Amino acid sequence: MSLELLTVNITKPELTNFILGQTHFIKTVEDLHEALVTAVPGIKFGVAFCEASGERLIRWSGTDDALITLAQQNAEALGAGHSFIIFLGAGVYPINVLPAIRRVPEVVSIFCATANPVEVIIAETAQGRGILGVIDGQPPQGIEDEAGISWRKNLLRTIGYKL
Repeated sequence: MSLELLTVNITKPELTNFILGQTHFIKTVEDLHEALVTAVPGIKFGVAFCEASGERLIRWSGTDDALITLAQQNAEALGAGHSFIIFLGAGVYPINVLPAIRRVPEVVSIFCATANPVEVIIAETAQGRGILGVIDGQPPQGIEDEAGISWRKNLLRTIGYKL
């Protein structure tokens, strides 16, 4: 039995947020679609899901053609059974939709939810591919000081996440 480790870079515009996860059932696409449009009315998104049995197609849905295409292309590059990827439109952040996504009964886990550059660590065997984990962003360059704490708190208030 042979095992190969690969990395796949998520390809996306720099500020675009996405969510990468694992699920277990073909109706994931419809349930994720419903969860997203219910969580944020008027949301723009694209979702793709790598089916792991049967026809083994990349199933997809969404409300924005460019984001749907982005999801399809990245799902194809990952090629990992039962994985899904969601790309979010401008002004929508993972924090806005993660609770709804976590409530979808088929969702097993979330690997990341970010706008950072991401490398996905893939294991490939004769049977197929699976996601082992992700490299999300870059390593820290130090420990925040009082100025960093003040900057962080001001940012959260400026963007409306704290009073």
